[in-house]
Amino acid sequence: MSLPTGFLDELRGRLSLSQVVGRKVMWDARKSNQGKGDFWAPCPFHQEKSASFHVDDRKGFYYCFGCHAKGDALSFVRETENVGFIEAVEILAREAGMPMPERDPQAQQKADRRSQLIEVMEQAVQYYRLQLKTGQGAAARDYLDRRKLRDAARDRFEIGFAPEGWQGLWDHLRAKGVDEALVLEAGLAKASTKGKQPYDTFRNRIMFPIRDARGRAIAFGGRAMDPNDNAKYLNSPETLLFDKGRSLYNHGPAREGAGKGQTLIVAEGYMDVIALAEAGFTATVAPLGTAITEDQLRLLWRIAPEPVIALDGDTAGLRAAMRVIDVALPLLEAGNSLRFCLMPEGLDPDDLIQSQGAGAMQKLLDQAQPMVRLLWRRETEGRVYDSPERRAALDKTLRETLKKIADPSIRHHYGEEIKALRQELFGQGREGARKPFQPFQPWPRGQGGRPGAKWQPPAPPMPGTKASYLATAGEAGGERLREALILASLITHPELIEVFEHQLEELELTGPGHAVLRRAILRHAGVPDPANFRDKIASEAGDALETLFSLGHVITAPPILKTDDAELARMCVAEELAKLDARRGVRKEIEHAVEDLGGLADEGVTWRLGQAAEAVQRAGRSQLEDSGDLGEDRDALSKQLQSLIDGQVWKKKK
Repeated sequence: MSLPTGFLDELRGRLSLSQVVGRKVMWDARKSNQGKGDFWAPCPFHQEKSASFHVDDRKGFYYCFGCHAKGDALSFVRETENVGFIEAVEILAREAGMPMPERDPQAQQKADRRSQLIEVMEQAVQYYRLQLKTGQGAAARDYLDRRKLRDAARDRFEIGFAPEGWQGLWDHLRAKGVDEALVLEAGLAKASTKGKQPYDTFRNRIMFPIRDARGRAIAFGGRAMDPNDNAKYLNSPETLLFDKGRSLYNHGPAREGAGKGQTLIVAEGYMDVIALAEAGFTATVAPLGTAITEDQLRLLWRIAPEPVIALDGDTAGLRAAMRVIDVALPLLEAGNSLRFCLMPEGLDPDDLIQSQGAGAMQKLLDQAQPMVRLLWRRETEGRVYDSPERRAALDKTLRETLKKIADPSIRHHYGEEIKALRQELFGQGREGARKPFQPFQPWPRGQGGRPGAKWQPPAPPMPGTKASYLATAGEAGGERLREALILASLITHPELIEVFEHQLEELELTGPGHAVLRRAILRHAGVPDPANFRDKIASEAGDALETLFSLGHVITAPPILKTDDAELARMCVAEELAKLDARRGVRKEIEHAVEDLGGLADEGVTWRLGQAAEAVQRAGRSQLEDSGDLGEDRDALSKQLQSLIDGQVWKKKK
């Protein structure tokens, strides 16, 4: 019976070798180190009293130093249960809760095809390696020399070169009798759309073979030599052999290195992996041109329980780290987590090792942060929590994030750690802290109070209060705040600009820097990616953008916090535009009323209408202070004004 591709890998992934062997032996507690997957016991295959039988859970192999028995979970079951291969698979599948696949006559044919494709890939590896040593590979060799990649490292990682010609590899493989279909299926060539011969997938690129955990060549990664090439790095297309979301570069050697006790490091690219491995960090892998996937995380945890994600310290690196957190949270289990090592800004692992040595890299790895700390940093960095509302918004965001953790025990411990970090941030003596309760102390007579304690002057306003729009802009503060929220929402959700483009063009802007931001928004409206769009806005209106996103009412607004909820942002922008129109419409009605009555009334009429306008503004400010929302609409304000006019407010009281 032929098993489908990946079945045995999944079976081995669901069961640890120590679980399988543990049914037959008693572990030696003194010699075993379960935390490192290191187990020792008397050998079940021969009579002995000492613990010479060793199980390495990380590598998935056992070895007896007495009788030299060795193998994996399948061979252990076969030997101890005296069964054949398929029977051993069935026993382990039952234990793992996996149904055995139906007998498929096509499975063997598929397995044979995989073997043929692997043979073709190996021929391609040798072809590319040979080309690096020819005259055509001179520029590629110079590049590798500049990167200080020695010949021994090039041979160890089998680095090669794909020449510029369109059919170099194609002609080479066809001359060796390789079937055209196999070359195409391996992803080494592409069919021509113009009726010509197929052409090579990789041209004028430094080639990095990608091997699976068993060391079989399954794909290539190619770095362009031409700086104007559209893709700096190009991977093989997905094939019967290669699924980039389920593969890791340097998987096999990294697994071996981790089995020897090294820290498993996840770097960003091929050159980082090679630089780290050459510096002694052999347990290093890299995803293949994509953000880390769920399948890759599971592969990492099969190698080591706590991999260290080593990412560049720039904005892109931080953003990638945050994406990894979101992928990892639902998958966390007891013993499986991540740590994060952020490189100094502007340096990748290769740069750091070249300039400061392997010791500097080891120091950073030793300081790697647990994932909960980076999660806390993501939610709090650059924000001020000087009000109950802001702290409540933080609590809500963190609660929603922790709900993603499926394991209740881990969720509990994350919550405890977050509480400790929160106490550290909001602890006594820090800005925004909750102060201890102070009993009421009455004021002495003659100073506007009751007899008792000494009079104390009122506390000065906090910096955040003094800088707020409402404090600095007076009656116009509420309108400027609405303008700020509209602009910030559109910058965060650029896909909505087209919906509100006309209203944005017509909007009367009074806030500082708002007109500059509007021009930048409209100019770059065609950029769909929020990160790129915001970068372009920053390059054109840097100070204004920084000021905008430093406003407390902006950074805690739902459209800014929930970057993935475009519908919420659309509703918010529409509502704020409507409220601005209502408020300004009422003000214009008052102005028009004054003009219309100008020839019929004395200055008392104008004064009374002015008082009516101020009453409307005061009502709006009061509602903002009470509820945090300017909830009045145009009809309500208009009716209020009309009632004042109907009451003949211009008639002075006797």
